Amino acid sequence: MASVSTPPPERSHSGLGSKIKMPFRGLKEKLHDNQPLNEVRVQLNHKKHQIGKFGNLFNPQHRHDEAHEKACDEKRTEISESNRFQSYFPERDGNLVKWYVDGRDYCWAVSVALENAKESIYIADWWLSPELFLRRPPHYNPQWRLDQILKRRAEAGIKIYIIVYREVEAALTCNSEHTKHALQALCPEGSPGFGNIKVMRHPDHNVLENAADMTFYWAHHEKFIIIDYEMAFIGGLDLCFGRWDNHQHALSDMHPEAVANEVWPGQDFNNNRVMDFKNVQDWKQNALSKADSGRMPWHDVAMGLIGPCVYDIAEHFVLRWNFIKRDKYKRDSRFEWLELEGRQGIDEDLVGVQRPSHPVGGYQLHPLSPLESKAIDGRGTVRAQVVRSSADWSSGILTEHSIQNAYSEIIRGAQHYIYIENQFFITATGDKQAPIKNTIGRAIVDAVVSAAKDNRKFRVIVVIPAVPGFAGDLREDAAVSTRAIMDYQYKSICRGEHSIFGQLEKEGIDPTQYLFFFNLRSYDRLNRTAGVKRREKASGMSYRDAQIAHDEQLTGEASMPIYPKGVDLQPQRSTVCPPDLPPRRKASTSSSLAVASRISGAATVAHHAMAEQTPISAEPWEGDAEDEVNHWIQEELYIHSKLLIVDDRIVVCGSSNLNDRSQLGHHDSELCLVMEDSRGLASTMDGQPYEAGYHAATLRRHLWREHLGLLPPQDLDGSADPNAQPPGEESPNEVGEGEESWKFVEDPLSDELWEAWTAQATKNTEVFRQLFHADPDDHVKTFDDFNGFLPPKGTKPGHIYDRMIPPHVVRRRLDTVRGHLVWTPMQFLRDASMAEKGLQVNQLTESIYT
Repeated sequence: MASVSTPPPERSHSGLGSKIKMPFRGLKEKLHDNQPLNEVRVQLNHKKHQIGKFGNLFNPQHRHDEAHEKACDEKRTEISESNRFQSYFPERDGNLVKWYVDGRDYCWAVSVALENAKESIYIADWWLSPELFLRRPPHYNPQWRLDQILKRRAEAGIKIYIIVYREVEAALTCNSEHTKHALQALCPEGSPGFGNIKVMRHPDHNVLENAADMTFYWAHHEKFIIIDYEMAFIGGLDLCFGRWDNHQHALSDMHPEAVANEVWPGQDFNNNRVMDFKNVQDWKQNALSKADSGRMPWHDVAMGLIGPCVYDIAEHFVLRWNFIKRDKYKRDSRFEWLELEGRQGIDEDLVGVQRPSHPVGGYQLHPLSPLESKAIDGRGTVRAQVVRSSADWSSGILTEHSIQNAYSEIIRGAQHYIYIENQFFITATGDKQAPIKNTIGRAIVDAVVSAAKDNRKFRVIVVIPAVPGFAGDLREDAAVSTRAIMDYQYKSICRGEHSIFGQLEKEGIDPTQYLFFFNLRSYDRLNRTAGVKRREKASGMSYRDAQIAHDEQLTGEASMPIYPKGVDLQPQRSTVCPPDLPPRRKASTSSSLAVASRISGAATVAHHAMAEQTPISAEPWEGDAEDEVNHWIQEELYIHSKLLIVDDRIVVCGSSNLNDRSQLGHHDSELCLVMEDSRGLASTMDGQPYEAGYHAATLRRHLWREHLGLLPPQDLDGSADPNAQPPGEESPNEVGEGEESWKFVEDPLSDELWEAWTAQATKNTEVFRQLFHADPDDHVKTFDDFNGFLPPKGTKPGHIYDRMIPPHVVRRRLDTVRGHLVWTPMQFLRDASMAEKGLQVNQLTESIYT
């Protein structure tokens, strides 16, 4: 029989010396055996660490000073240094990428993709409006409101993770607190889907809240979605109010024949230049009257993709989720740590996973089904790479500015043209333009100098907003911050020896032969005709009252029915010019003007600036022609795209603006995608045969056709439009190949195309100047000029300047407007101090504006 060793007898600890050494011997075991006491111990441990976090205020390196943190930083640095642009993410082949231009196509595609989600949805956004309708008109599409889609998905068992920027409430009105509570209330405890929608807000602005780090000035600015680790969307479009639009970019949305036909309900009808959003938690209310004002139209670009880069975008989300979990919700059981397949074990620190001694919230491996089942490899022909601006405050990592690296390197290597659409243009050519630090401007100078030396035809074409999208008369003191941004832009472009123009002139190069800056602008007509006024008087209800009553009905619980399984969620088809809508749900008489016959006059006439339309002079108007003059309006078409296209081969698209906030890495957090298509497109460049990249060339042609008014207006209904579907082999972009306008914009350096582009921009600029005195304008060089150019302060902006002008003259001139291109006024306030130093503009605030 084998001998069995026996353990030595325990030493006796009954002596006084032993009791002094271990006075609480056995307490640990007793605590574990006693669950309530153990919970107390764990809570005390949590409280100790929570209080200890206050010490981080005096240690800015507290996420990078311990040995394991330094080791993780070294791993990330090694990965980044091995990749192009010093990005953490590698270049990946085999991506299927689809472009989306403007909100109708993007929102429709997102609605389809979300509805088809099978296991998980990630959303990261600067602003997310739960009450946003992804399909229009809202009256006929209540089931396609964003919160209703997410509710259905959560009830179906889909796990939904959302990260939104927590705004500084004194400066911004997006109300992320409402976003969080509204979404989490969709599936209350005891209902299907409870716990399946999780929303994080970050950063905190008060150290006493969760004892987390404070960040006042910088924002989480990314806008991306990942569905099932199979599909992603990324670009400039937030899922929020004010972004939905189509190619004709209407300003007016007044439908007296049926208020139910409105396209932009409640706060979604917005004009940031007139009035900022207010009380968005009560989204159906709007202080901006549709009878008196036009909306600010919105131009934007985004991408949808299937392919290996989806994993990289998801990894960025997981890192941010775990970082916020650590920073803010570490001891909150509602939020779990996300483990990522492929980043487990010794590499889980790369995505911010921590293993505290007493974890709260548990751990969940993602994707929820094996990664190998996703079939994302080899789906397309685009070689792509994720680049980002990210840092310690935003993701817990060392600063990465691979977006700026990508912009600079790609621009510097351009051989034929650089095309930029961006919300801002603030950059430096060196170290002499403080406080501006990003040097994309130097890359532009280098590219132009190289082309001039080689005697190559070369153009830099930039499309930016006429005025940053902030409310207020530019003449007022309250607009000094808006003028400060414009001042930095002009100093980046053309004012001063260190501007791009100044540096080129120093090289003996005429910058006006190479660099061209444009804005976009749209016109429309308010549909408050004499007939509408008569019916208002007869019914005792104003159109505005009818609109509010309708929106109240639309957004009430009764208008959000529960859809049983098998219900057809496909919307009924509707068009926009003029509406030819299907049979309507019976409208309450309280929300109708109770018209007995159809009211003549279109709700919008903006489509006349697009292709295949009758002249605006043929558009009917109900009432006196002289009264019509008072109803014409114009507004800048706000460019929110964050887009770079070079040589019809390379595209960069994402959330990053062209300014320090987006480009430096340690300010706003951003995410972009660099794309180059191996699929060629036989094309022409400067009259010579040229092999373009299919993705870049088709996107550039589509954008130029829209800006020139060579595309027809869009229907509201995107169900039959391939460009409004999610990415996939069965729904590639419809590019218009074979159409006359497609061929016309083929060669970006064509003299014929360039003459048409500049001539139309000149004509449009002249019309908006003559009819509306649209500002900013080259004729305004001082504030005295400004006062003489615009109507008196307090007059409603955007209307016809000379109310005595003959009505037929207005129509005749508007007939010559095509598309939306206008020139950027390079002489605007040239001889004035645009932003005097003071409380709003000083050394402490300058970095906020740049």
